Amino acid sequence: MCGRFSITLEAGEVQLQLALGAMPKDWRPRFNVAPSQRVPVVIDADRRDVLWMKWGLVPFWAKSAEIRNRLINARAETVSEKPAFRTSFKQRRCLIPADGFYEWLKPGGRNIPSIPYYFHEKEHAAFTFAGIWDEWKDDTGSVLQSCSIITCAANEIVFPIHNRMPVILNEETRWDWLQKTDKIELESLLLPAKKDFLSSYAVSRTVNNPAVDSEVCLLPEHQQDRLF
Repeated sequence: MCGRFSITLEAGEVQLQLALGAMPKDWRPRFNVAPSQRVPVVIDADRRDVLWMKWGLVPFWAKSAEIRNRLINARAETVSEKPAFRTSFKQRRCLIPADGFYEWLKPGGRNIPSIPYYFHEKEHAAFTFAGIWDEWKDDTGSVLQSCSIITCAANEIVFPIHNRMPVILNEETRWDWLQKTDKIELESLLLPAKKDFLSSYAVSRTVNNPAVDSEVCLLPEHQQDRLF
């Protein structure tokens, strides 16, 4: 599962590092992106413009937008088959720019709180998650565009903390994700990142609160304890 991520770089840095098109004018660095919030999304491999969508997929056929609370992630193993995701997999794939994500270690024993860990590219560079998106209309005709992050089995770096991780597409594969149409070729892209791609460290449980969106979320746990 991927339930929190970051994109802490300024718009120009993200645009340059990922070779993107136009960036939103209201862009700001984010340190604790949570489900139901706006996330940056790229859906066109030619223009490469960055759009805002809500995190939590609402399929076009859904009766209510509340379904998004349950569809923040899609499993790589079943995304092409599940009714909620298969149309988006075929027709509406996307990239979600990020520069890190959080996973929680669950220690043994009852009443012991989980420990959040932050995973980032070793040089703190931007990368892209594989995603899917859809467009839903309510009874008044109002349109909601929303997305899910695709997850896969964890690699050697993430596995000691959690058995799943978001699919990270590198510069060789990210545009194929938007442009390819063959099911087998697309599924072949949904693999764990190489083990030498990521670094990680424990952070404070401050990140558990989605209302906190500042640099404090990224400080190592022992440094944060000194602040309070």
